[in-house]
Amino acid sequence: MPTQKKYLVTGGTGFIGSALVKRLVEEGYTVRILDNNSRGCLKYLGKSAQKVEIVEADITDPKAVLEACEDVQRVYHLAFINGTQFFYSKPEHVLDVGVKGMLNVLDACMKKKIKELLLMSSSEVYQTPLQIPTDETVSLSIPNPFNPRYSYGGAKIISELLAIHYGQKYFDHVIIVRPHNVYGPQMGWEHVIPQFIVRMKELCKNNPSTQVEFPIQGSGNQTRAFIYIDDFIEGLMHAMEKGNHLNIYHIGTMEEIPISHIAQEIGNYFKKDVKIIPGQEAKGGTLRRCPDISKLKTLGFNPKISLSEGIYKTAQWYDQNERSLS
Repeated sequence: MPTQKKYLVTGGTGFIGSALVKRLVEEGYTVRILDNNSRGCLKYLGKSAQKVEIVEADITDPKAVLEACEDVQRVYHLAFINGTQFFYSKPEHVLDVGVKGMLNVLDACMKKKIKELLLMSSSEVYQTPLQIPTDETVSLSIPNPFNPRYSYGGAKIISELLAIHYGQKYFDHVIIVRPHNVYGPQMGWEHVIPQFIVRMKELCKNNPSTQVEFPIQGSGNQTRAFIYIDDFIEGLMHAMEKGNHLNIYHIGTMEEIPISHIAQEIGNYFKKDVKIIPGQEAKGGTLRRCPDISKLKTLGFNPKISLSEGIYKTAQWYDQNERSLS
């Protein structure tokens, strides 16, 4: 029975972590969270906060990680520093948390004889792919080690290598998932969609015009494939429960969308037409990214929430909640 199993979720009070925790609780599992709440928030757990054990500690603390793994059968390792602005502002910290955290999780799992592990990786491991949509066989790369942006992708590549090679010797079931632009309410304030929503709301204040001029980085022709948080968690569950040992799964949608279209969808929420004002593009940005999710579809996954519906729900949350509530 599910209630006989205890799972540890590192980074469990974050955006994706809290959504995963709520899903595991709904399915009857016993859940322990390890998080320092540097970006997450207990209130994101809602009523589930009363049903889980919460260990407030840092993933770089090996003793805390070891203690958190006591009597655990599976670890979902999500703890990492996300948010593009952090990649540029403190790359050494991104690497420190990413690499030390992964090693601490692996060491604790081996000492506590935990045989099941899921690693949350990233599409950033392959940067600018030659083939779009991009499947899991794509080569991993760091285009420029001196660009701080790649601190995140580099730490994720190292984490994947560690998961695979430790997994071959010490684990029975290791799964790696690569999220592709997951979005939704409570995703933080350092990502493109919440930043667009906040900017749009400010530009719409005291603006009776039906059109708003909207400045962005680059031309707006850069593309991504966005997946709503509920669909993402469904994909993650499919990968972990039905996926094969030492396999990698891309989780996202195959609907490649220009960034300018995201701005227009947010404008629709505020009942405004949007005129894009191009700006300087950040160094190291990727012009196109869209996953091939055929492999995950063979496990029965199929995203259900449309971009319009998801953006509306997300814009509504950020419209109604001030930054101080995050």
